[in-house]
Amino acid sequence: MSPQHTADLVIIGGGVIGLTIARALRRSGVQDVCLIEKAELGSEASFAAAGILAPQVEADSDNEFFRLACRSRDMYVDFAAALLEETDVDVELDTTGTLYVAFTESNELDCEERFLWQSRSHFEVEKLTSLQVRALEPCVSPSVRIALLFPRDIQVENRRLVSALANSVKRSGVRILTHTRSHEIRVDRNKIIGVETSSGFISCNTVVVSAGCWTGSLRLTNREGHPIGITTPKIEPVRGQMVCLEAKPHLTSHVIYGPKGYVVPRRDGRLLAGSTSEPGISVKQNTAGGVRAILDQALQITPEITRLPLIDVWSGLRPKAADGLPVLGPCGEIDGLHYATGHYRNGILLAPITGELIAQAILDPANATALAPFSPNRFRTVPAGIN
Repeated sequence: MSPQHTADLVIIGGGVIGLTIARALRRSGVQDVCLIEKAELGSEASFAAAGILAPQVEADSDNEFFRLACRSRDMYVDFAAALLEETDVDVELDTTGTLYVAFTESNELDCEERFLWQSRSHFEVEKLTSLQVRALEPCVSPSVRIALLFPRDIQVENRRLVSALANSVKRSGVRILTHTRSHEIRVDRNKIIGVETSSGFISCNTVVVSAGCWTGSLRLTNREGHPIGITTPKIEPVRGQMVCLEAKPHLTSHVIYGPKGYVVPRRDGRLLAGSTSEPGISVKQNTAGGVRAILDQALQITPEITRLPLIDVWSGLRPKAADGLPVLGPCGEIDGLHYATGHYRNGILLAPITGELIAQAILDPANATALAPFSPNRFRTVPAGIN
């Protein structure tokens, strides 16, 4: 095969997850990395996200996923600084913090419970009275009862993050094939032998699937192209719609969560409001009902958005596994096959830790214990044994 049709390692999917893995592998010394993306880099869920890095505000309990998410969030200061040095792209990491506001007795009880277990577990969280909330953010509705302030829950401009990562991997020598579809992952005697794409067959020994909602479209076949008795993990699309308003001067300096929605201030004066959660819908499209629901949720947080111009709407497809957890690590049935998919609402948040842990698992399989709770093998239904 010619050099352009061989690689040491192929990554299928060029969102923030695939890009971060490519960067981590190159920084770890892997020489010949090829990344395949069906459209433009970062043009799917990575582009549509709000860039919120807030594991504490969304967590109901302390578990392995919560700890993983907190570890990844805490990597972001160094991650953003390194990308700035590598590419001169500022990802606009904003460390102001996040507010979670309560408007009903039920909301207030939820806040009290979250404050109790997180403070007991020594996570940074502050409880604010109604007066304190309004003093900190006057735009919040006067009907607010209490709020929690999470100083370590922050945000990043996800589209600038995509740009920085794309620049980083290009400069590092990763071969990138955009507008190229991956059809089949070829296997022979339980080992990866390559990937069949719309641009031809690429011979390789290692494949990382970071294809998000399109994970299930990848077929596992033998050398002759016939399906084998193993399927890829099922990843369901969950559509999320977003609304963008113009807030000049800025309406809020914090990300603010309400019971059902959130608002996110951007440095350039945009104010994002989100989001819907529509399982099983694979069409990227905004609807009147979705936009109305988002605006109703945002109005509950801050009635002042009534006066703001609406400047944009968009939607994206979040990749969700059956149990809602990411699918990370090596496939126990095929040597050289790794997954990094199913990040659902946490792709931007989990990018740094995913890149680091997947690279470690590939280079030192004995060092993959941190990925065990998220292993693709938890979905295994067919015993090993491929010819």
